[in-house]
Amino acid sequence: MDISVVTGDITEVEADAIIVNLFKGVKRPGGATGAVDKALGGAISGLIDDGEITGKKGEIVSIHTLGRIKPKRVVVAGLGEGDKFTLDTVREIMGAVSRHLRARGVKKVATIVHGAGIGGMDPSGAAQAIAEGSLLGLYRFDRHRAENDEDKGEIEELHIVEVDPAKVPALESGWNKGKVMAEATMMARDMANEPANFMTPSHMADVARQVAEESGLELEVLEQEQMEELGMGAILGVAKGSREPAKLIILRYKGDQDDPSRNLGLVGKGVTFDSGGISLKPAANMGEMKGDMSGGASVIAAMGAIGRLRPKVNVTGLIPASENLPGGSAQKPGDVVKAMNGKTIEIENTDAEGRLLLADALSYGRKLGLSSMVDVATLTGAIVIALGHVTSGAFGNDQALVDRVIEAGKAAGEKIWQMPLFDEYKEQNKSDVADMKNTGGRPAGSITAAQFLSEFSEDTPWVHLDIAGTFMTDKNRGYMTKGATGVPVRTLINYVLDSAAS
Repeated sequence: MDISVVTGDITEVEADAIIVNLFKGVKRPGGATGAVDKALGGAISGLIDDGEITGKKGEIVSIHTLGRIKPKRVVVAGLGEGDKFTLDTVREIMGAVSRHLRARGVKKVATIVHGAGIGGMDPSGAAQAIAEGSLLGLYRFDRHRAENDEDKGEIEELHIVEVDPAKVPALESGWNKGKVMAEATMMARDMANEPANFMTPSHMADVARQVAEESGLELEVLEQEQMEELGMGAILGVAKGSREPAKLIILRYKGDQDDPSRNLGLVGKGVTFDSGGISLKPAANMGEMKGDMSGGASVIAAMGAIGRLRPKVNVTGLIPASENLPGGSAQKPGDVVKAMNGKTIEIENTDAEGRLLLADALSYGRKLGLSSMVDVATLTGAIVIALGHVTSGAFGNDQALVDRVIEAGKAAGEKIWQMPLFDEYKEQNKSDVADMKNTGGRPAGSITAAQFLSEFSEDTPWVHLDIAGTFMTDKNRGYMTKGATGVPVRTLINYVLDSAAS
C-alpha cells in the first residue's frame, strides 16, 4: 500500500472512502469531522441524534455520500472516551477500519490525522500510528493458499490529509518511521507463521542474510564445528535430536564506531519447531510450535529496522536457532550438558529447551563484551497462567534497563509487566548432579526460568522478555490479525532508538 501526505480539504479528495472520527459522548462533531458533516448536510449529526453513531471505541459506521462530496464513502470511526485516548487507539481504529474497507473492495482511502486536533497528539506520532495501524491491520499470511474467489484485493493507496502545510514534514517523518516499524513487525509475523518444514534454522540464517544485505548489517553464522570449539554444549544438546544443524546467527549494526564499548545486545530464541523432544508435548495444538522461534524472528526483524533507521549506537543481534525433536540421538532427561561459560546443566525436562539455547547465546554475548542484553523468548507456559495473552513478562537484574524496556513497550502499545526475581527462587533450580537443573518445576515456572538465564547473563545488565502468551493471537483485533503478532519488534526498535538518544 502506498502511503502519502497531502494538503487540502478532505471533502475534495479523490477517494473511494475517507475516514473521520468521533469521541464518545460528542453530540456535534467539530474539526475535520464537523466539516464533513456540514458538507453532507448534517448526515453525521443526524445519525448521532438517532443513536446510530455513538463514538464508542471500535465503532465503524459507513455513510454513502451519493455525490454530495467527491469521496464515495465516509467512515466514522469511534475513538471511545477522550480521557482514555492514546496513540494505540489510533493504531487500533486504523487497523479495524482498513480491514473493513478492504472487505468492501475499496482501493483508495484518505484519512484525517486522528488525535492531532482535540486529541492533543504530536502530528509525527499520530502519522506514525496511522501507518502502523493500517499496515499491520491489513496483514495476512496467505503464501501457501490458492486464490480465494472472495478476495477483493488490497487497498492500494492511503492519503493522510492535512489542511496546514507547515505540518507536512512532521507527518511525512512520522509515517515513514511507522512504515519501517510495521514492515519489520510483518516480517517477524511472516517468519513465525511459516510452517516449520519451510522455516528451518538454515532458512532463518538465509532470512538474516537477506536482512543484512538490505539494511547494511554485518552477518556471521556460527556452525556446529565452531559452536563445539566454543563449548556451546547447551545449544548442541538441543539440536541432537534433529537432522537440521543448529545455527548461531549474529547480526551487527555499527552506528557509533567512535564508541565501540556502547554496544547493545538483542538475543532471540530461535526454536523453529518444538516437539518437546523426548519429553514430548501433547499432540493438541502442537502445530503452533512452529512459532517457537518468534523471539529470534523479532530480533532479526528489529535489527533490519535499526539498520534502516540508523540510530547512533552499536547493536548486536544473537539468534540461536535449532529444532527440538525426539530423534534417536536426542538428549534425554537425566543427561548433563556444559554451557559455554563452563556451568553444567542437568536436563530434567527436554521441553525446557529454549533456556538452553539462550544460556549459550547470553554467554557468547558476555564474551563479546556487550554493554547490556535484552533477550526475547516464548519461554514458559507459566507466564500465560500469570499474565494471559495480553501482557508479556519482564525480568531483569538492572532496574533502569527494565524500566527503559517497559517504557519502549508503552510507546509501541505492547504491554509488558515486570515480574519478581528474588534469590529464593533459585533453590528450585538446584541439581544433585550438576550446577543446576534446566527446570525448577511447576511453581513460579516463569520466574525460575528467568533465574536460570540469570546464571548466564551474570553481571551484565540484562532483561528477559517472556512472550509465550503474546506471540500469537486467535482472532483479528484492531491492528492484530489472527496468527503471529510480531510482539515485541516495535518495543525493541523503540528501546534502541531511545538508548541512542540518551
